[in-house]
Amino acid sequence: MKVNSRRKAQNIARWNDSRNEMIGPLTTLIAYILGSIPFGYLIVHWQRGIDVRATGSGSIGATNVMRNLGIMGFVATFILDAGKGLLAVLLASKMTSENPTWVAAAAFAAVFGHCFPVWLKFRGGKGVATGVGVFIALAPWQVVLVLVIFAIMVAIWRYISLGSIVATAAFPVLVYLMKHPPFQVVLGATGAAVIIIARHHANIARLLKGTENKLGRKKAEGRKQRDLNSRKAES
Repeated sequence: MKVNSRRKAQNIARWNDSRNEMIGPLTTLIAYILGSIPFGYLIVHWQRGIDVRATGSGSIGATNVMRNLGIMGFVATFILDAGKGLLAVLLASKMTSENPTWVAAAAFAAVFGHCFPVWLKFRGGKGVATGVGVFIALAPWQVVLVLVIFAIMVAIWRYISLGSIVATAAFPVLVYLMKHPPFQVVLGATGAAVIIIARHHANIARLLKGTENKLGRKKAEGRKQRDLNSRKAES
């Protein structure tokens, strides 16, 4: 009986392995396609008839959408971008029986798809919102800590880009130290984080030069200019 049970378990394991070899690459492709859906581009084109990449930072992400459509555009784009990252990883997990290799591949592919979408000649966004969705699927409690880190960084230094970069870099470290997942998952999270940080290369250059915009700086400058104009008008 024990021998038969052992053989049955071995046969099931072989069947799962062969199934994953066929389905795994498909889930990676699906993850890329999901990630490459340019929600920010589509929303701005629908609402204003323009290419969002021709405005602001040139990105299709939520922050650049906000420059064109306001806070509601930001919220809609962020939710949709995060949702596609979350869905990509959950689908891979479901279709491959939580195989860590293909879950990690899906995590990487979803972020890569957002940053380099084939539909837009590989000119996409920076991957932050999609990364949030991917990271929630991999380790939701660690995402909470990452958001706390982001909030602290922005509160102290007033740079959203710096908060995003530090929080993104912290995620795979927290996952490794706190959750101890399979190595493939840590590798997938690290790969996704590297893409997101690399896409912030222009922000990093401005941070090093001290020319990056701080949160609230434009509003403060606008108020100063209005006060100056008022004084000129009174005199």
